[in-house]
Amino acid sequence: MRRVYLDGFDVFLPDAVAHGARLKALAAAHGFEGLYPLDNVAPAGLSGAALAQWIYQANVAMIQRADLVMANLNTFRGAEPDSGTAFEVGYAIALGKPVWGYTAQAGSVRQQVAVGVAADDPQRAVDAQGYTVEDFGLNLNLMLACSARIVVGDAADCLARMARG
Repeated sequence: MRRVYLDGFDVFLPDAVAHGARLKALAAAHGFEGLYPLDNVAPAGLSGAALAQWIYQANVAMIQRADLVMANLNTFRGAEPDSGTAFEVGYAIALGKPVWGYTAQAGSVRQQVAVGVAADDPQRAVDAQGYTVEDFGLNLNLMLACSARIVVGDAADCLARMARG
């Protein structure tokens, strides 16, 4: 059975452990063994920077054990996916592991965040802070959209697509 790292900001949910159990059951129903970051249990007494370092090392080791990664790339605390999830996607790609991502966002990045056009170039979309908004017709930043297989939908939709190949 192929092992899939169940990546995402879901670990911050109030019922994160129960949510992870549901994700793992869903993965199993599609023929995968789910590896959820909160399966790692930190040693008692760790806190602060030491705990953060332990979590980092445990998650990296779990990604190394996985055969592939499924990442929740929905927006988190802003207009972009969770930065920790983005790091883990990049790490898995660097290891040569297949990565699948899911998001409810079907529209392009331009449709999602552009609020206007640049005064000096009406073809250049800008966000609320005046920064250029990439316009490749992709629903995520190109570094995620071009490195992972993206499914518009939820975890169940993504796992179903992953199971089909």
